[in-house]
Amino acid sequence: MLRTVDKLREGLLRLPRGSKRLLQLTTDVALVWAALWLAFVVRLGTDNLIHPWGGHLWLFVAAPLIAIPLFVRFGMYRAVMRYFGNDALLAIAKAVTLSALFLALAVYWYRDAPVAVPRSLVFNYWWLSLVMLGGLRLGMRQYFMGDWFSVSQPMPFMNRDDGLPKVAIYGAGAAGNQLVGALRLGRAMRPVAFIDDDSGIADRVIAGLRVFKPKHIKQMIEETGAQEILLAIPSASRGRRREVLEHLEQFPLHVRSVPGFMDLASGRVKVDDIQEVDITDLLGRDAVPPQQELFERCIRGQTIMVTGAGGSIGSELCRQIMASEPTTLLLFEHSEFNLYSIHTELEQRIERESLPLRLVPILGSIRNPERLLDIMRTWQVDTVYHAAAYKHVPMVEHNIAEGMLNNVMGSLYTAQAAVRAGVKHFVLISTDKAVRPTNVMGSTKRLAEMVLQALSRESGPVLFADKDAVHQVNKTRFTMVRFGNVLGSSGSVIPRFYAQIRRGGPVTVTHPNITRYFMTIPEAAQLVIQAGSMGQGGDVFVLDMAQPVKILELAEKMIHLSGLSVRSEKNPHGDIAIEFSGLRPGEKLYEELLIGDNVSPTDHPMIMRANEEHLAWEALKAVLAALLEAVEQDDYAKVRQLLRETVNGYTPEGEIVDWIHQQRRIEP
Repeated sequence: MLRTVDKLREGLLRLPRGSKRLLQLTTDVALVWAALWLAFVVRLGTDNLIHPWGGHLWLFVAAPLIAIPLFVRFGMYRAVMRYFGNDALLAIAKAVTLSALFLALAVYWYRDAPVAVPRSLVFNYWWLSLVMLGGLRLGMRQYFMGDWFSVSQPMPFMNRDDGLPKVAIYGAGAAGNQLVGALRLGRAMRPVAFIDDDSGIADRVIAGLRVFKPKHIKQMIEETGAQEILLAIPSASRGRRREVLEHLEQFPLHVRSVPGFMDLASGRVKVDDIQEVDITDLLGRDAVPPQQELFERCIRGQTIMVTGAGGSIGSELCRQIMASEPTTLLLFEHSEFNLYSIHTELEQRIERESLPLRLVPILGSIRNPERLLDIMRTWQVDTVYHAAAYKHVPMVEHNIAEGMLNNVMGSLYTAQAAVRAGVKHFVLISTDKAVRPTNVMGSTKRLAEMVLQALSRESGPVLFADKDAVHQVNKTRFTMVRFGNVLGSSGSVIPRFYAQIRRGGPVTVTHPNITRYFMTIPEAAQLVIQAGSMGQGGDVFVLDMAQPVKILELAEKMIHLSGLSVRSEKNPHGDIAIEFSGLRPGEKLYEELLIGDNVSPTDHPMIMRANEEHLAWEALKAVLAALLEAVEQDDYAKVRQLLRETVNGYTPEGEIVDWIHQQRRIEP
C-alpha cells in the first residue's frame, strides 16, 4: 500500500507545471460547487435537497466565475504545495472571503431569480469553502512531504521503519520546528523526538513528535531508537551549548548542529544546513562584542592594506574590515590561488550588499621591498595589517633560511616601506609561540616584534639599508598583537581530528599533557583590529585567550560527540583509539602569552598591554646583518647562537636542521 502511495506522489510531483495548475484549478471548481451545495444542505436539510441544474443553476455558474479569478489574483496557484505555509493560508482566507462577499452582492442584485436564495447561504458557503480549500491544501502538503503518520505515533497496521537514520532534535523552538520540516521534506533522516529544557512543554507533542526532558534522553533512545541528536539552539550562548554538549557526551549518539544565529541571520546558511558540532561550543567561550569606535578608528574612510590576505587570519581581517567601510582595500598575497579565492568571495559580497568599496588584488612577496614601497605610495595606504608569515612550526624548523627571510626580513621590508610611504598605522599579527620560543618559527616572530619595537622608538632619522641610503623620519605608529591558536586555521588540529575519526582512527595526539590556547578566527580578527587602534607606538598587545585546553581531552570529546567511544585499556572494545606520536620538532608542551609579568589592562576587557624589553635599532641592525650572513653561508650553528643571544628565553629543542643544508653535507 505504501509503495502505491509513494509512486502516486512521485508521479504527481513529476507533472509539468501547467498540468499541476490545471489540476488544482479543476479541483477548486469542484470544491466551490461542493461548498455551495453543502451550504444549501446545512440550511435546508436533507429533506429538501436542491439540484444544481434547477432554479439555482445561475448560482452554481456564478460562484466559480467569481471565485477562480480571485484565487488566481491572490496567488493560490503559484504556491508550491510542499512549502505551503501560513502566508498561503492567509491568502486563501482573503480570497474566499472576497468571493463570498461578491457572491452575496450577486444574490442581492439578481432579484428576479426563479427560486429564492436563503440569506444564511452565503455564510455557510464562506466557512465551508475555507475548510475545504484550506484543508485540502494542508492535507496535500503532508502527503507530498511523505509524513502522514509520525514515527512517534506509529499505526499498528503500518510499518514505518523505512531505513532512514532516526534523529532527535534538541530544541523545540522555531529553529527545531523548521529543521523537522526540512528533514521530512528531504527524506534523508527521520525525526523521532524533541528534547527541550522547557518543563512547560515536556511530554507534549509538537509537529507530531513527543518532547522529552534532557534527563530522560536514555528513555527517549530506548523508545524511539534515535541514533543522532541535532542541536537546534542557534541563539544559545556558547557557555550554554557547552553545558548541553557535556550532558550529551555520556550517550552513544552522534551530535551535530544547525548553524549559529548570526550565520542564519546573515543568510550565509539555512536552518537545515546540518554540520558537525562547532568546536567553539566545546570551549564554551562567548565572544565580546566589538567596541565600534575602536573598530572603525583605523579603517573607516581610509585605504587599508592586508598582507597575507588569503591566509586564515588575513582573509578574516579582510571580511571584518569591509564592515567598517574603508574606501579601498588592498589584498596583498603571494599565493595566486589564495588571492583568487578571497578576492572572488569579497567581490560577491560587495555586489550583494552594494558596498562603496574598491577592492584591489595584488600578487607579490613581502621579501620584495621596492614592490611594497611602490604599492603603498601609489595607493597612499593609511593602515597596514601585516599577517603574512610562515607559521607552521615543524615546517619552518627544517626550512630555517626561508623562515628567517620571510618572517624577519619580510616584516622589516614591509615596515620600512610603510615608514617611507607615510603609512599612519602598522599592525603586526604575532603569536604566543614568540614567547620563550623553542622553535625557529617562534624566534623569528619574536625578532619581527623586536624590529617593530626598535623602529617605533627611533625619534630621529631611520637609516634604511637600501642602495640610496635614504634617511626618513618615522611617522608610522607600530603595534603588535599576540595571541594563540585559532580554530580552523590551516594546519589546525581540529580538522585533522575530524578526518581521523571519519576514517575510523586512530586519533593522533603528540603528547598526553600537551595544552594549547584557542580562539575563533573571527574573534581574533576583531580583537586585532581593536588592539591596533589603541597602540601609541611599539605596543605589544596580548589577547585574553581564557584557559588553555588539554588536547587529549579535546580529542576524547570529539570522539564521544561523534557517537563513538574511545578504545583504551579500560575499554578494549571501544571504537576509536588515541595514539601518542611524540612532540614534533620545535613543539612545546604548553604555550605562554607573556615574556615577563609586566602587563597592564586597556579599555577593552579582552586586550592587555605587555611592557617588554627591546633592543635599540642600531644594535638590532647588526644582529640582522649577522643573521643574514649566517643564513647565506648555511652556518646554522651561528644562527642558533645569534638567536639565543638576541631572543629572550629562546631554548631550542634538539639540533637545528635545515633540509637543504643537511643534504649538502651528506653529498660527496
